Amino acid sequence: MALQSAALHSVRITPKTCWSFLRLHTQEGRTGAGEATLGGQDDMLLAAAEHILPTALREATPEEPGGFATGHAPDDIFEASVVSALDQALWDLHAQARCCSVAQCLGVRRNRVPVYANINRRTVERSPEGFAASARAAVAAGHVAVKLAPFDEVTREVCAAGHGGRAMQAGLARVAAVREAVGPNGRLMVDCHWRFDEATAILLNEAAAKLGVYWIECPLPEVEGSIPALIRLRHQCEALGMRQAGLEQSIGWNTMRPYCEAGAYDVVMPDVKYIGGVHELRKVAGACADLGVAVSPHNPSGPISHAFSLQVSATLAAFDQLEMQFDESPLFDALVGAPFGSIVDGLAALPFRSGLGATLSEPLSEKHAERPVREWRR
Repeated sequence: MALQSAALHSVRITPKTCWSFLRLHTQEGRTGAGEATLGGQDDMLLAAAEHILPTALREATPEEPGGFATGHAPDDIFEASVVSALDQALWDLHAQARCCSVAQCLGVRRNRVPVYANINRRTVERSPEGFAASARAAVAAGHVAVKLAPFDEVTREVCAAGHGGRAMQAGLARVAAVREAVGPNGRLMVDCHWRFDEATAILLNEAAAKLGVYWIECPLPEVEGSIPALIRLRHQCEALGMRQAGLEQSIGWNTMRPYCEAGAYDVVMPDVKYIGGVHELRKVAGACADLGVAVSPHNPSGPISHAFSLQVSATLAAFDQLEMQFDESPLFDALVGAPFGSIVDGLAALPFRSGLGATLSEPLSEKHAERPVREWRR
């Protein structure tokens, strides 16, 4: 299978969301898909694609789908998004040619994948009632675990000024409303989006534990200077019966390694869109299994990254649960012909189709295009 062309699609989903998809076409007429969504940074993504894809069309091959990503380590998250999407599309083509799924090619460990619903982007009405309504909808759809990012009012500047404890109260009210909506046994995760400082995060952990939060995610900026504070916060979380999670924008195992070896997190969240390919994600899972760190892939974007995340999650060691966006737009299903089954008791089955299990609709992606499709030919 020789590659013939590549195309980058930017699809407008909502006023605040675009999803970016990469298609690879072979001379034999097959099409493989990957996702490179990188919130609001399409110009930088396109620049990285201009740099990488002409070389990939000459050098990459579906017969050795992981070869290009392994030999072309990205320098930044823009290059990582392109390399990761390319790797997904190559694995899609590789599995299609063998009439099996990506998971079967890699070695299946589980047939049904535990998932949780990220309700944040669905929730336009940011009141406690708005979050509670989203949580109830997720539970009705079969989810037993939900995540929200409730701290709109908190910033690092607010925390530095000593007002973080007051600013986080509105977010805690949202968390409390979601706890009531999902009931006492629903698993509840809280994403902080790197908004806190250590002193304010200590207060947050104490309050979150009283609400039965399962994990606190990304409390501090993820720079190596934060590792000592993250270790202290993790110990506090453990004493309170919670976990600490993070590293969703990591590029490769080497960027995660200092945090994992130091014990900064109970759970790490590699993303198939940024990690730098399947090989790198599986390296993370293997290393984390040795260190006793759980793996919960980050996956709040479009249907191609979800399909691929399902496939890879079915193969991972040290696996906890998979994130999935919940009900942001009906285009999530429509763009790929709704190959995903219902969530049952918090479990998702893999799509039955070969490859990654989802085929991107070209007419729909063109209808909702944010910009003209960019194409490259060999």
